[in-house]
Amino acid sequence: MNKITIIGAGFAALSAVRQVRKQDKNAEITLIAPLAELHYLPGIIWIPNGLRTREDLTVPLANFFGRMNVKFHQGNVTGLRDGGRIVETDNGEVANDGLIIASGGRFIKKLPGIEHAITPCEGISAAEKIRDRLKEMQGGTIAIGFAGNPNEPSAMRGGPMFEFLFGTDTLLRQQGRRDKFKLVFFSPAAQPGNRLGPKAMSGLLSEMGKRGIETHLGHKMKSFTAEKVTTEGGEFNADLILFMPGMTGNLWFDNTTLPRSAGGLLKADQHCKVDGWDKVYVAGDSGSFPGPDWMPKQAHMADLQAAAAAKNLLGELNGGATDATFKVELVCIVDSVNKGMLVSRTEKRSVVLPASRVFHWAKRGFEWWYLRQYR
Repeated sequence: MNKITIIGAGFAALSAVRQVRKQDKNAEITLIAPLAELHYLPGIIWIPNGLRTREDLTVPLANFFGRMNVKFHQGNVTGLRDGGRIVETDNGEVANDGLIIASGGRFIKKLPGIEHAITPCEGISAAEKIRDRLKEMQGGTIAIGFAGNPNEPSAMRGGPMFEFLFGTDTLLRQQGRRDKFKLVFFSPAAQPGNRLGPKAMSGLLSEMGKRGIETHLGHKMKSFTAEKVTTEGGEFNADLILFMPGMTGNLWFDNTTLPRSAGGLLKADQHCKVDGWDKVYVAGDSGSFPGPDWMPKQAHMADLQAAAAAKNLLGELNGGATDATFKVELVCIVDSVNKGMLVSRTEKRSVVLPASRVFHWAKRGFEWWYLRQYR
């Protein structure tokens, strides 16, 4: 019986569980995470406007673990030993024959004063804080922006910030108080959203113009205060700041000899195998993979990588094929509360479809369909 350990409880980790169990009914699967819960972060964009609550987006995993015959080890990973065969946690050690690391990424919090900004994708609590702040505000300037990891072009998550930007604008208009607020979108990138493709980028900037959203682009970030955003191109006042910094690897990686990319993620090949490590694979935000610099850090990509990692790990354990790869594909609906713009990009083509109510409902429908497999 193969003993497989999976670190994490997000999209990549749970997809790896499903793929392992699909191919091997008898493998002993142990999943390590702080909580036996999936937090569906794509849905947090709807918390400020009340379309979603914490309860809607938190899925207890006990039923899923029972169906998949998964042992849950509650704890925080602190390191590895014996070439990955032992996972060290703050709640004991877990031995394995094969390991899949899917513990997500970590946002870079080095900018002075960044504690004054809310980082939405840190979780449901951050979205609730945005909701509460918007309710309290009678007017003022709301600054929304993102940056990347200069050493890892793919280690960024900008898409949700466009959704918070347009969603906030829509919400204020629905409440009849948009005229009391100034919205400013900022980024050190001169062409933010270019990773979605040139058509999408021009469409997003055009939409900002239509909505009266100001922009501050192409200037390196310097600092934040509770009332100000400062860049090398100047500063502007802000009463509420939402900022998504670039991403890097988990802190526990520093306690290991795992190979790291320039941006701090785990170096992996096209088969999701960690470079130079035996029966150790990585999927999702934790990994640095070969491919185009626009390769997204999103749930869909994590699912594809997790499937490849699980297939190859089982192949390595059972003496079978280890040549599974993943398709580099960006698929998202940039939602604005009542409409959505579909963006799809592969290495061969890029498609952008204009905003429509149909895509908003499609995004909500996909959430229901996706989460039902874990409920």
